[in-house]
Amino acid sequence: MPAEPARDLLGARPWTASYDPGVPVDLELPETSLVHMLERSVARNGAGTALEFFGATTSYAVLGRQVERVAEGLRRLGVQAGDRVAIVLPNCPQHVVAFYAVLRLGAVVVEHNPLYTAAELRHQFEDHGARVAIVWDKVAGRVRSLPAQLQIDAVVSVDITAAMPRSVRLALRLPLPKARASRDQLTGPAPGTVPWQRLLSAEPLAVDHPRPTAHDLALLQYTSGTTGLPKGAMLTHRNLESNATMGRHWLDSSEDEVVYGVLPLFHAFGLTLGVTFAMSLGAKLVLFPTVSTDLVLKAMKRSRPTVLPAVPPVYQKLLDAAEERGADLSGITVAVSGAMTLPVPLVERWEHATGGVLIEGYGLTECSPLVACNPLNDSRRAGSIGIPFPSTQIRLVDPETSEDVPAGEEGELWVRGPQVFQGYWKRPDETARTLVEDGWLRTGDIVAVDEDGFLRVVDRIKEVVITGGFNVAPTEVENALRLHDDVEDAAVVGLPDPRGNEVVVAAVVLAPGARLDEQALREHCYAEVTRYKVPRRIVAVEDLPRTMLGKTLRRKVREQLQETGVRV
Repeated sequence: MPAEPARDLLGARPWTASYDPGVPVDLELPETSLVHMLERSVARNGAGTALEFFGATTSYAVLGRQVERVAEGLRRLGVQAGDRVAIVLPNCPQHVVAFYAVLRLGAVVVEHNPLYTAAELRHQFEDHGARVAIVWDKVAGRVRSLPAQLQIDAVVSVDITAAMPRSVRLALRLPLPKARASRDQLTGPAPGTVPWQRLLSAEPLAVDHPRPTAHDLALLQYTSGTTGLPKGAMLTHRNLESNATMGRHWLDSSEDEVVYGVLPLFHAFGLTLGVTFAMSLGAKLVLFPTVSTDLVLKAMKRSRPTVLPAVPPVYQKLLDAAEERGADLSGITVAVSGAMTLPVPLVERWEHATGGVLIEGYGLTECSPLVACNPLNDSRRAGSIGIPFPSTQIRLVDPETSEDVPAGEEGELWVRGPQVFQGYWKRPDETARTLVEDGWLRTGDIVAVDEDGFLRVVDRIKEVVITGGFNVAPTEVENALRLHDDVEDAAVVGLPDPRGNEVVVAAVVLAPGARLDEQALREHCYAEVTRYKVPRRIVAVEDLPRTMLGKTLRRKVREQLQETGVRV
């Protein structure tokens, strides 16, 4: 059925004049789920390649059968509709199978970063209450070490090397130091777990087993949101499929596409452009367990990407590596950048090297995540986050009064559309602060819009630091720092580096008699939070600027650090 026409409060939607031919103003969205979406691709392109991993391929027909078998295996472990099932995996074919198998039962996927510490995982498991987890065997011990009161009934361990070509698996078993080191990076013992192979060996799920509906909950994606500790964004099948449909129309894509899954699938950007967008097309998804220019350049010798979603540092590294080795990047038709500012010189260099286009988009986990993007035509504008997608409404609002700002002024971006989430898991107060007035979502970003509807981010109300495309909640890192005996208080902010990325920097008030030891504090943080959250610089200060009520003014901290010339 047609989505509700977007009656935008900025008036007539001027940006639609910049839409490419064939891009609809409003979407036609089926009353079906992601399960139905995958089944349509399997029926339409069963012999086509769905997944590629180190050269090993999986057809859509085989993918469909594996999903049904793993779904039955999970059912035998007690998984029912509405249950949360945790996935703690790097990018690999088993990740895609697990994602759709969980959904096939009407259960809810909960994505996790496999590099998270036990403390980070514990916070999330306590929150979502999953009783079954599908886990990379190398980190299975971390999940099994979680407290017994979390009542995790089964941990399914996955050896990702089992999905690699036989030649690669044999090479990993060679009695050589290099092979042993590679093997240790990719797999590890997982005693006391259920082997993934047991699920794959199950009979297929009964054909008449109920499938979920468009409006059922499909995914809990943890995010720092506009502020605070990570919380689960509730995304339905409709939310996720609408985003895949937007991407399909925007890029004018078909089953002939080769999409590179460089971004982690546990991240909203990587998941949508890989697990849902590529699978909705019946296209080939090439998976990489880690962001590695070596692996990407090798994969390009087998199948060159036509769609490459990534973040600016990945494009920069690929260009540098290709230039150094004399590798050819031509033929990459569309590169889609998001999660952080895209420098204009990088766009020019990339388009010169590839002959394709590099466009910047904008999104947030609460929007599944796509909200806006530059078009593929000549109206695209480097330095802009683009124009709203079909069926996506926007407002620019005074963040203090919630009144729409006059034309030409900057304001907080509010969004409404089929991709907007249902709220935060078990956090009604946070939901009420973020979802307001008939489904409008407060993004926490201050933007400007020109007369053609192109958007530009000016500032962020939210204090989340975005480093390398990942959100870092300052509160989480501050709490970790305060656990150290030498730290009395801490404030964490993001400072820009020369390439436009943000770097995590901490200002700490030391305990009486303590001396600053940056390396010791970083080592302490490594045990509490993932490495990308650990401050690159830690600066000692006498006190932190605060409000009259004692709340730390992080913006003031950032200004003071910049004024004192802190180098990152």
